[in-house]
Amino acid sequence: MRHKVAGRKLSRSTGHRWALFRSQVTALLAHEKIITTEAKAKEIRGLAEKMITLAKDGSLASRREASAFVTERKIVDKLFAEIAPSYADRSGGYTRLLKLGPRPGDNAPMVQIELVK
Repeated sequence: MRHKVAGRKLSRSTGHRWALFRSQVTALLAHEKIITTEAKAKEIRGLAEKMITLAKDGSLASRREASAFVTERKIVDKLFAEIAPSYADRSGGYTRLLKLGPRPGDNAPMVQIELVK
């Protein structure tokens, strides 16, 4: 039984899965929208929103915690300087998923995850 077991394994080991999440959240913050599978997008949505919430706090501890997850320093700087201030009056729901249809090769459901303006 899967009682109280959250998250998707995505057919990857733990380290591979977390590396995937970190790189996709970094790409989302860098480009403000990415196209990926629906399962991956649903998993990174919460992580991206957590990074934005940390950046809204703006403290040194928050910056260090975000730097430990986001893989590029200039993206952390962008997160704290540009992205977080634009969500100052918003209490959550920083991302949006738009369904794009199935991928031609393997029929996987594709979505575009983007930051809400």
